[in-house]
Amino acid sequence: MPSLFTFADRPSYSPTSARSRRALAAAIAFGVTVTACAPDEPVMPELSFEEALQEQLITAQPGDVIEIPAGVHEMTRSLSLNAPGVTIRGQGIDVSVLSFKNQIQGAEGLLVNADDFALEDLAIEDTVGDALKINESENVIVRNVRTEWTGGPLTTNGAYGIYPVQSKNILIDGAVAIGASDAGIYVGQSTQIIVRNSRAEYNVAGIEIENSTFADVYNNVATNNTGGILVFDLPNLPVQGGRNTRVFDNEVVSNNVDNFAPEGNIVGTVPAGTGMMVLANDSIEIFGNRFADNQTTSVMVVSYLINGLPLDDPNYDPFPEAIYIHDNNFESGGENPDFEALAMLSEATGQPVPHVVWGGAIMPDADGNPSKTASDILCLGEGGMTFSNLDAMNGFAAPSFDLSPHLCEQPRLQEIILPNDLAGAE
Repeated sequence: MPSLFTFADRPSYSPTSARSRRALAAAIAFGVTVTACAPDEPVMPELSFEEALQEQLITAQPGDVIEIPAGVHEMTRSLSLNAPGVTIRGQGIDVSVLSFKNQIQGAEGLLVNADDFALEDLAIEDTVGDALKINESENVIVRNVRTEWTGGPLTTNGAYGIYPVQSKNILIDGAVAIGASDAGIYVGQSTQIIVRNSRAEYNVAGIEIENSTFADVYNNVATNNTGGILVFDLPNLPVQGGRNTRVFDNEVVSNNVDNFAPEGNIVGTVPAGTGMMVLANDSIEIFGNRFADNQTTSVMVVSYLINGLPLDDPNYDPFPEAIYIHDNNFESGGENPDFEALAMLSEATGQPVPHVVWGGAIMPDADGNPSKTASDILCLGEGGMTFSNLDAMNGFAAPSFDLSPHLCEQPRLQEIILPNDLAGAE
């Protein structure tokens, strides 16, 4: 039967109960000393909060609600959940805290491989690796959850804060992600995604949608990251062909933190001061956002080839297509670019880097000629933006500021609709 288990009111353990037997197994697993008053009648020790929580996760059944009480709860080992239909619920995003500051075992804070999962109203802090990883799961809710590395933006921080991968039907709502050395809120190789009403700060990438399809990213704040919002498609991954992402009604402001990603990480190539970057992704609509004070540029649309990255995947398409940018508000930015070609461009013109920058690469046809028109790659609608084509594939030899080849309209992308029991009220 489904159960509601609150650690603040944890029942006592009877030696004859099934729960007692599970507690005994958990105590032995965690190295707890067990004493006995008679040879066949062990006396159960009181489990620590950590041990009791791990026991509940191990023995969870569909429909269980595991309540996390108020307080800072010290964790020394990774937690994991494999049972479907489980909800883990705290008392508030800054009230119930799972602290992994003294973690000695495992990589993640919480690793989930389970469908119909919800995590609500708590925080996960200072994990060795990823804070919350959700793998190969369907119907996932992460609501009012904070992940944070409390020492600030450090290369030694874990890579990802909130990290669903190879999953379907994902709602991230009201989250806060701080300090990840890769991405604060990251959804990878997944489909049917909503990220909304959340805040990403002091990460390398604030919010990242990677190798994923059909995503809505809206009503978020991305500030004080290296790059605010990234939409990437990368080679050599099991799921490729990222497309159909809408990024709208977000505040993308002052993302100028020095890049602190570990060496060799792909996000280590993101220039500090990038409001938004689209890399090798297709059918992206960017509208209704406010971009302000991103000191490299507000929006950058580039091929995977722009940085000379190695490419040995014959099935991978490194060129972005059908990027539609319209009706955004651009304020300041571009005055101190952290990208050599853009710094040279700004110095040559005496002006800030334009609001929208395109690398200029178009997939060639069999004869080596462009297979698409400029507007097929990048369509710029209303919004009063400035623009530059960097001519990157020709060594940045002849940058252009001509908007006219890109002035057009494209069909609007469809809203992402999740199952009713997932979407809920905003």
